[in-house]
Amino acid sequence: MHDLRLSLDLLARLQAEEPRYDGRAYLFVLAAIEYLQSRLEARRHVSGAELAWACRDFAVRQFGLLAPQVLQFWGIERTSDYGRIVFVLVKSGLLSALPSDREEDFAGVYEFVDAFGEPYAWEGVIGLSSESPPEE
Repeated sequence: MHDLRLSLDLLARLQAEEPRYDGRAYLFVLAAIEYLQSRLEARRHVSGAELAWACRDFAVRQFGLLAPQVLQFWGIERTSDYGRIVFVLVKSGLLSALPSDREEDFAGVYEFVDAFGEPYAWEGVIGLSSESPPEE
C-alpha cells in the first residue's frame, strides 16, 4: 500500500463511528481511491461502482489470491461495505461527496464470490499450469 498514514486518534474516531471495520479497511479504501485516480487521465469525481471495482482490482494487486480473505478479516464482505466506509470518511472530513452521492450507490455492484472466485485472473498465476515440470 502507499505510505498513507492517519493518526491513531483519527483511526480510533473512525472505528468508533463504525466499529465493524478494522482501521486498515479505511486506509485501504483511501489507497484504492488513489490507485483509481492514478489510472484516470485527470483527477475527477468517481462513482460508487467505479470505486468498488477499483477496490477489487487494488485488493487483487496488493494481496493476490488472499484478497477476499484480507478484506473479510477487515470487515469488508460486500460492495456496500465500501460505501459505508466512504461515507464514514466523508463524515470525518477526509473525503468529500456530491449532494447526489449515496451510500446505496455501492450496494450490489458485484458479488465477492464472483469477483474474487475462480473466474478472476491474477497475473501471478497466469501460465503456471501450462509450464512443464523441470526435467530431472
